[in-house]
Amino acid sequence: MSVNIDYCRYMTTLLEVADTTAAACCTPLVREQLSASEAERLAGTMKALADPTRLRLLSIVAASEDAEACVCDLIEPVGLSQPTVSHHLKILTSAGFLTRSKRGTWAYFRLVPGALDRLSKFLDAS
Repeated sequence: MSVNIDYCRYMTTLLEVADTTAAACCTPLVREQLSASEAERLAGTMKALADPTRLRLLSIVAASEDAEACVCDLIEPVGLSQPTVSHHLKILTSAGFLTRSKRGTWAYFRLVPGALDRLSKFLDAS
């Protein structure tokens, strides 16, 4: 009889461990998950920032007076040609970080207010 009691205690312990493991494995979601389209958009945004030159350009524009800079002022700091800098700026503009306006022969780029907020919120919540 004592063998059966020990066996029952052993099986009860195993079941309790299994229940604890299942609970840890199947925790409920505590916030809304990304939809497929949101994930696609966010991946494109992150891809635009996944380049050291584009990060530097964005930081230069953000640090400029009124968060705006002429493309002519962005060439020297990154050490690249004007067409290459313009290419990077176009990617940042397409991703929604910058807006572009033309004045004379030069293009000016301005940081979009709140453009970094959504990305920041996502990274902060992860």
